Amino acid sequence: MAAIGIDYGTSNSEAIYFDGQQHHFIKLDPSQESANKIRSSVFIYYEDELPRPEDSLIEAKVTQIKGAIAQKIEKAKEGYYEAATPKEQEIYSDKIDELRAQFHNVPALQARAIEILLEDMTVQDVPLHRLVETGSFAFGEEGFARYLKTPDKGRLIYSPKNFLGANLIAGQQEAFVGMIAKQLEFFRLSAQKQLQQSVDTAVIGRPVKFHGSRGDEGNSQAIDIMTQAAHKAGFVNVEFLEEPIAAAYKIERSLDKHTNVLVIDIGGGTTDICCIRLSPEKLTNLDRQQDVLSVTGARLGGMECDKNLIIKSIAPTMGQSLLTYNGLPVPPAFFSDMCAVDDIPRLNRFFSEEYGLEIAQTKSIVKNPQQLDRLLVVQEQKLSARLVNSSRLAKELLSSKDEITLPLHYIEPDYDVNINTQDLSRSMQSWLQKVKRLVTECLENSAEAPEMLFITGGMSLSPIVKKELQEIMLPHLPVIEGDAFNSVCEGLAIQAAKLANKNSKK
Repeated sequence: MAAIGIDYGTSNSEAIYFDGQQHHFIKLDPSQESANKIRSSVFIYYEDELPRPEDSLIEAKVTQIKGAIAQKIEKAKEGYYEAATPKEQEIYSDKIDELRAQFHNVPALQARAIEILLEDMTVQDVPLHRLVETGSFAFGEEGFARYLKTPDKGRLIYSPKNFLGANLIAGQQEAFVGMIAKQLEFFRLSAQKQLQQSVDTAVIGRPVKFHGSRGDEGNSQAIDIMTQAAHKAGFVNVEFLEEPIAAAYKIERSLDKHTNVLVIDIGGGTTDICCIRLSPEKLTNLDRQQDVLSVTGARLGGMECDKNLIIKSIAPTMGQSLLTYNGLPVPPAFFSDMCAVDDIPRLNRFFSEEYGLEIAQTKSIVKNPQQLDRLLVVQEQKLSARLVNSSRLAKELLSSKDEITLPLHYIEPDYDVNINTQDLSRSMQSWLQKVKRLVTECLENSAEAPEMLFITGGMSLSPIVKKELQEIMLPHLPVIEGDAFNSVCEGLAIQAAKLANKNSKK
């Protein structure tokens, strides 16, 4: 039986097996050059018809239809009593018998109710738990490509991880258990096929604090959802490890003496930091909590930078700076709601007909309303996830270029936005200040000072982040060079191998 580490990320996920000597990357997305990484978003879709509406909706519609039939029966009775001839009475009597037969024909009533419901139903009307139960799943770039081609056929969950600590309403917890179980099962079966052995154990990375505003309750909920999903996916043994600690276990293998290391992991959804004692003498130890000097984290990931870049550099070209005839600005909520890809209720509200009507009404009371047409296209065609993805690509390109032209032709022909590194830096300043406060908190809570610095996660590659943390805030700490994308998962795989070894000795 094999054990794997799984980095279930906000933007990307991966799975790795460690054999005690080297790491083996599990290929998850053959369409990508780096096939071991897979986009974390999920597209759940229907090839043809939508699923049968829920029983409660069918029953409500049947009641409505029966009410209409009952009114017809009463009207026919009035006609019967007012009939002038026996022949006329017979016509009304037959009509009453026919209507009564319809009233009591439950299968026919249900079929008619389903037909009526499906006429007006869209995939957005399908409850999330029902979507998970009945829809088909597409992962990675295949799923995102399907979403871009046929957004009306399904729903894209841009980052399932971001919802785990949130206040989920009835049915949504079960929906996320089922959704994530499908992803984890895909990872497990891919690993089994490539390793040519059964995989029953996983160590899954977790942020210090899951995305959400519910504190410890939200964290407990998130771990519970992930645990249920992992078992449903076929894993027998499951443990969780905080992501910066996992990264520390990876770099520990490169050290030749005891060293206190500050690890800063800046991912797509969270920033997690730990100060930890590392030593080559402790490589085989399974429990290392006594070596953790301080650990902290917050919902401060790269996705927030993607949204900020939209608000600062793209939204102004979509009508954000327009004023109404009364001198009032266009509602700022239009643009923040447009970016809310990690808030299902808020995004559903943005995609509603009422919201579109509100934007259209605003167009009628502003000067030069043409820019708001772009916002309306995003709203009507449900392009929020695509726009956030475009912003992410712009951010990544600006890591190596001073200026780019971002094509947004899926919104409007010839619609291009010029963005430079100064624009990006301005959009990141408030976010960076929060990250730096988090670093300060971790340092203040540590009983021992760090001797070296390791920065990992996708955002660690940003020159803006590197300069702010390495050159300005922590210039006195030597930097450990390492893999920004894989260190967390490699550390998780190391811990998984230790766990498997422990279980084999029982």
